Amino acid sequence: MDYKDSAKQIYKAVGGEKNINSLIHCMTRLRFRLKDESIVDDDAVKEIPGVMGINHQSGQYQVIMGNDVSNYYAEILKLGNISTGDADQTPDENQDDSKEKVNLFNRFANFISSCMSPLIPALIGGGMIKVILILLPLFGWLNEKGQTYAILNIFGDAPFYFLPIMLAYTAAQYFKVTPMLAMTIAGVMIHPNLIAMVTAGKAVHFMGLPVTLVNYSSSVIPILLVVWAMKYIEMGVDKVCPASLKSILKPLLVLFITGTLALVLIGPIGTYAGKLLSAIILFIQGKAGWLAMALMAAFMPLIVMTGMHWAFAPIFLAASVASPDSLILPAMLAANIAQSAASFAVAIKSKNANTRQVASAAGISALLAGVTVPAIYGVTLKFKKPMYDAMISGGVTGLFMGFVHLKSFAFAVPSLISLPQFVSKTDGQNLINAIIVAIVSFVLTFILTWVFGFDEKVPATAKAAETSDAKKVVTSDVTSGAKETKKVYSPVKGEMINLESVSDDTFAQKMLGDGVAIIPEEGKIYAPFDGEIMTVFPTKHAIGLKSDTGIELLIHIGLDTVNLKGAPFTAHVKDNDQVKKGQLLMDVDLDAIKKAGYDITTPIIVTNTKDFVEIVSNEKTTVTNDDVALYII
Repeated sequence: MDYKDSAKQIYKAVGGEKNINSLIHCMTRLRFRLKDESIVDDDAVKEIPGVMGINHQSGQYQVIMGNDVSNYYAEILKLGNISTGDADQTPDENQDDSKEKVNLFNRFANFISSCMSPLIPALIGGGMIKVILILLPLFGWLNEKGQTYAILNIFGDAPFYFLPIMLAYTAAQYFKVTPMLAMTIAGVMIHPNLIAMVTAGKAVHFMGLPVTLVNYSSSVIPILLVVWAMKYIEMGVDKVCPASLKSILKPLLVLFITGTLALVLIGPIGTYAGKLLSAIILFIQGKAGWLAMALMAAFMPLIVMTGMHWAFAPIFLAASVASPDSLILPAMLAANIAQSAASFAVAIKSKNANTRQVASAAGISALLAGVTVPAIYGVTLKFKKPMYDAMISGGVTGLFMGFVHLKSFAFAVPSLISLPQFVSKTDGQNLINAIIVAIVSFVLTFILTWVFGFDEKVPATAKAAETSDAKKVVTSDVTSGAKETKKVYSPVKGEMINLESVSDDTFAQKMLGDGVAIIPEEGKIYAPFDGEIMTVFPTKHAIGLKSDTGIELLIHIGLDTVNLKGAPFTAHVKDNDQVKKGQLLMDVDLDAIKKAGYDITTPIIVTNTKDFVEIVSNEKTTVTNDDVALYII
């Protein structure tokens, strides 16, 4: 895979450094926070080699790359000065109301995903070691009482035991608090001496305040609540601390206040919240376990898409011989295998070489590693029908799992390789049931996907042929003066050039639509057709129009001239005005724009390009308002 070339294409497609506020990545996705997502052509991004799909979520523009995401990330960072520290920050509550608001559900999903995603490698590593520790003693290859077993057990336990500290770091980044102080609070909550007090079972008080006896190791919700509260504690301390003493008083007060609240109030609340969630799940399972499992397995792909599977972390991260998980991990087994089977079916049946490559890689990733994001975004969700097939299969196998009470005895992302997590020392049938689930899920999904098929996009070669034919039709229509051919006259006198020649990738790559560009000779902008003024931008550097024949046009006067804040422009029209072809729209001081160091090249963009078969520019090199600039059919 040519990571460098694809990285350059992605970088240009999202608008380059000028449009990128920040960038981070998780296990499968590049997560951009862009200044303006509307300028990005999603379809163009999806066509870039290596890109499996895109997703708009919680203010992020997410490009799904699969397991090689870190390689693309590294190459993109080489292309510009890109911030990597705040791609997952919460939108500023005081931001401009015109910006898209992020609803509470998306904020919560983004919060959970942002905090848990960076921890996945450590959790998978520890989980797989725990799976190995189940297998090796069964085969007689390792003595459970030996030192090797004990040390390996430490390897497996460490990511889970110190989970609060790792979560404190990621949550601190999310809430923009001091990471080391947050990690210190987490250290207080799992300190060996505190755990010894909890184990002793005697009442514990701190300055007369009762300390709830809770072991916070391996917990999730308590530390997330604590760091959230720490955000406001830090803000309060910043306000009351004298600047001269802040370097000493701030860490002291934040540590003391937050630590006290963590042990006395917030930590216990988080613990009880986790227990309540577990109790609700157990109650549902007890009343209708088969239905709960069927629904969870069927809708697991949608849950994973939102990142909400991490909300169940207190349940599945605690999976062990003592407290096996009988819902989340079994449901993920059926769902993951189904995504793999659907991807393989698409790979075999597709006639598109790129689709076959993407689907094959996604199928292997889901089958062997349990990583389904490439399959979901790159294959099943993209073609829709395979997603429905996988969900049906998940529901069917979920019913079976619910009736046989399938259990997972260790946390590992369910896949073919991690099936040993279903090994029980007392119930040999449990593993057999897991194998049955894997086989049925795979076979049933594959058959459904093969039978019902999928609507595949036209291959690039076919598109090229269609485009060529369309051009012939347009040329013929223009020559013959066919009535269905629409015309856009030049809005300004000057030299007309191809859009690809514009020194701004947003226009040159036709992210906003097809069209031409004109280098003006005089500063007067005229109406290019009869129609309506949709919008005159506040900075007056651009005008949006809609013709009576349905053409939506953007006249962008100069490049980056938004920075001039309207100074060189005098508008003669306003929003919703009706205009006639040749009517004066704008006076422009071209010399002022040049003196300010900006390019006067004026792109003329048909923003609803997709509504038409083809757009052909006039072959003239110099035009006036009496000349046709674009023929549209």
